[in-house]
Parts: sequence; structure tokens; C-alpha cells
Amino acid sequence: MTQFTYIQNKMFNGIIFNQGVVKKITKRKKGTNIFLKSNLKIGKRDMGLSIACDGACLTLMNINNKLMEFYLSNETIERSKFKNLKVKDHINLELPLKYGNKISGHMTQGHVDCTSKLSSIKKIDKSYLLEFNISAKNRKNLIEKASISINGISLTISKITPKGFQVWAIPHTLKLTNLLKIKKNDLVNIEIDIFSKYVRNYFNEK
Repeated sequence: MTQFTYIQNKMFNGIIFNQGVVKKITKRKKGTNIFLKSNLKIGKRDMGLSIACDGACLTLMNINNKLMEFYLSNETIERSKFKNLKVKDHINLELPLKYGNKISGHMTQGHVDCTSKLSSIKKIDKSYLLEFNISAKNRKNLIEKASISINGISLTISKITPKGFQVWAIPHTLKLTNLLKIKKNDLVNIEIDIFSKYVRNYFNEK
């Protein structure tokens, strides 16, 4: 069966080839159901599969005519950019890695550490330099030239700034992801490189 071919601990690598469009949002007392339309090649047999949605690992509850249903707990909403989610928003989607897949980005878990706000965006030649603000608590875990996941996209930190960090996005990345429509002050989901966090925690304990 399909689900047994996926890596059991639900790892991703931050390479985005698909997006979903938010079609419906149903708020509940202890969470929210969201409905996304996409062209992912999955079906009823994949219900229960974990899918990275803007970098957050969510469980596929149902799928019907390419309309996927996910449940967001209140905690997930508060820790992520989904607190501002609207119908017609575009969401980056990534299926979990399978054994034998080539890893082109970096290993991610789909656990959102925090949100970050875009403070500036500059077009330089054909690429874009994006600068984000991040809390001091999470900034201390960043390492220059290390990887970082932004809305589920594997990018490289080019510079640590006094209030956050900078990354470059090439035209190919913009074309395939929702960074194409990002604007100043927009929130993004952040997952800091797990190895950066482990190294920092190791030396903090010394």
C-alpha cells in the first residue's frame, strides 16, 4: 500500500512543486477545518497521510475530487501564519519523503517553530533579497549559511541581521511557491534547521 512507502517519521526536504488554494474554512470550538484544492497525485487510499502545508505537517482527513480536508488545532493556528488564513490563499504543499528519494533541500520535520514578518524585499538582477524579522528567542538559533524553512521552502540564510535574517530567492523558486505573491509585513511559517538547534543547545549546556 502507498502509505508504507513513505518515511515513517514524516520527513520533508523543502522542495516545492505543488500549491493548493484555500477553498473553504470552517471554524470549530477547538480548531479549524480547512479545504484545499490541488493537483497532488493522491486519493482516498492516502487518507491519514501527513502533508507539509506551508511547512506545517498536517494530516489528510479526507479528499474528494482533489479537494483535501485538514484539521488545525488552536495551538497550531496560534503558532503559525494560519491565524491569518483566508479563502483563495495559496499554500505550498509537499508530500513526505519516500525511501530512496533524492534530497535536494534539507531535512525538515514539518514542525513550525515560529512566524516571521517580511520586513523588506529587493529585486537584484533576476533574484530577490528577502529580509525577515524574528524574535530574539528564535534568532539565537540561526546560523549564517545554514538552511531554514520558510513556508516549507528550503532556503539558505545569507546573513544574520540585528532583527532577523536575509535569504535569496531565485526566479525558479518564486515561480513554484507562494513567495511569488509575498508582500512587506506578510507572515511566514519558520522551521529552523534542526541541526542548528541541536548544535546550539549542545553548546548552551556546556
